[in-house]
Amino acid sequence: MSISLSSLILLPIWINMAQIQQGGPDEKEKTTALKDLLSRIDLDELMKKDEPPLDFPDTLEGFEYAFNEKGQLRHIKTGEPFVFNYREDLHRWNQKRYEALGEIITKYVYELLEKDCNLKKISIPVDATESEPKSFIFMSEDALTNPQKLMVLIHGSGVVRAGQWARRLIINEDLDSGTQIPFIKRAVAEGYGVIVLNPNENYIEVEKPKIHVQSSSDSSDEPAEKRERKDKVSKETKKRRDFYEKYRNPQREKEMMQLYIRENGSPEEHAVYVWDHFIAQAAAENVFFVAHSYGGLAFVELMIQREADVKNKVTAVALTDSVHNVWHQEAGKTIREWMRENCCNWVSSSEPLDTSVESMLPDCPRVSAGTDRHELTSWKSFPSIFKFFTEASEAKTSSLKPAVTRRSHRIKHEEL
Repeated sequence: MSISLSSLILLPIWINMAQIQQGGPDEKEKTTALKDLLSRIDLDELMKKDEPPLDFPDTLEGFEYAFNEKGQLRHIKTGEPFVFNYREDLHRWNQKRYEALGEIITKYVYELLEKDCNLKKISIPVDATESEPKSFIFMSEDALTNPQKLMVLIHGSGVVRAGQWARRLIINEDLDSGTQIPFIKRAVAEGYGVIVLNPNENYIEVEKPKIHVQSSSDSSDEPAEKRERKDKVSKETKKRRDFYEKYRNPQREKEMMQLYIRENGSPEEHAVYVWDHFIAQAAAENVFFVAHSYGGLAFVELMIQREADVKNKVTAVALTDSVHNVWHQEAGKTIREWMRENCCNWVSSSEPLDTSVESMLPDCPRVSAGTDRHELTSWKSFPSIFKFFTEASEAKTSSLKPAVTRRSHRIKHEEL
């Protein structure tokens, strides 16, 4: 059985405490002191001394993984799926390794959007200076000029970026279930223009500049001998502090600061910005949204801020396990009525796909996505969403009520 370095460090303290507790009342003071010492030790930080360096490859090949013909991530040599617990009892190190792989996956998906889906990467803000922080979205060549149809894709919150539904699915299942690529390819094949939002890219991180504080003694009128003595004490204190910090946290990561992207500092801001500068300018007669999880909340916020424009331009909205809340977001009555007629929310449920699901909120119809896993709701409802958009477009053309209302009524009638 292996014994960690931190256990070896603490072992003499535990032995001392056991010996002291066997002694008489005079030893209580020593016991209290040792307990106080133990309380000051951060075991989580101490465990970092046992970690290998947080130095990971920056390519899939470096990790010895690749996507096979089915879009599954597999080890190049063994053919096995990704293993999270690469090193036992080192959860933090394993998590950092997983995050490093996730960053590579993000770049890989960006490449697929450009090479496989033929989308263009568009920098935002559109009037950004050379030096300011920037983000980007992806668009098809005809996104702004297609006169008929435009599809807009919005993912949820967290680590996912443009083109992804869930990083976990990409790594553990496949590209089809975890990315927006199947939506994009089918949309293009059916004559849609496409815009892929990037609502979590809200800032860039840069290393915090080190601030050198000038000693107050430099400008004082103190005698030179006293000033030298104070400087010596200060240097010794800094030396002890640096030594303790190195002992306490040898794997300390760089201190970073966030520089937010103008007018794109949150998913909600991003949605409004892309609407104002791209979607509102698009020629398409019918605009369709697919919004997953927090993306649904961002869409409702967009509607609150641009209600008339959205109503005029958007034909239908497919939400997948959306976390929006019309009460908390204070969506007005006219917005709630529009959502009931033009939106549908495919929610996580064990019921078969498209089965009506009761809702406590007076917004849009809710139907089962055919899965009880939140992250899979977009992929599992994929065929139903395209059918919904086709029906909504036909209903608009023939001036009938939107198809989702008819479908939800039909389901309820059949249940009765």
